Amino acid sequence: MFDIVQWLYHNRTLLVFNMIHARNIVKTFRSEGFENVVLQNVNVDIESGEFVAVLGPSGSGKTSLLNILGLVDVPTSGELLYLGHEVTKLKERQRINLRRGSVGFIFQHFGLIDELTAGENIELPLQYLKYSKKERIKRVNEVLEKMNIAHRKKYFPRQLSGLQQQLVSIGRALAVNPDLILADEPTGSLNSSDGGKVLEVLSSLNEQGRTIIMATHSASDAEKAQRVVQVFDGHIVTENIKNRL
Repeated sequence: MFDIVQWLYHNRTLLVFNMIHARNIVKTFRSEGFENVVLQNVNVDIESGEFVAVLGPSGSGKTSLLNILGLVDVPTSGELLYLGHEVTKLKERQRINLRRGSVGFIFQHFGLIDELTAGENIELPLQYLKYSKKERIKRVNEVLEKMNIAHRKKYFPRQLSGLQQQLVSIGRALAVNPDLILADEPTGSLNSSDGGKVLEVLSSLNEQGRTIIMATHSASDAEKAQRVVQVFDGHIVTENIKNRL
């Protein structure tokens, strides 16, 4: 039987569609008779190789939008194409398998496992894919070198600075060689200097061809992206192109 998830994963570099095509996305949460609409008729396209900032205040729907674009959640209604194929009707297991191989996540509070070392945190997503132990070790070492934290490989999160923890988080996102990186307030737990260094890393990754979507409440952080999509109360209210040749 044809498996669209496997086909997308193995042939994603051959596709020329927009990476993401979202139309009339609505997300509603219902609880105890109340309905909370967090996204209302959102339309957005993300091209391969873009660095897009989703800018908005707390409660504007940024994280909900990232979760849908990253295949973590499904919209209540609307159409979402990922690499040219409609994915809202995929079963949960299919969505998990697809994003494991092609989407990396970076979180505000790092999302590291306290009981694992920096190297083990980076290795973790590789354990769910078909990598041998030798291949995993090689990939982890490559990522640690890329993030300039190889000397912290055997350190636990509590032994690392906030910047180092976020670099481990970025390394974990990179480990699977993702097509798409989603960063949810990646500087939110850092001081301005360390936050600036994280933005430099993300910009560098984008220059190397990575597609990045970053949610932020900071207009100055958003300026680092090529394109700013501003959201308010679940709506996209403006789109501005920045730093594009």
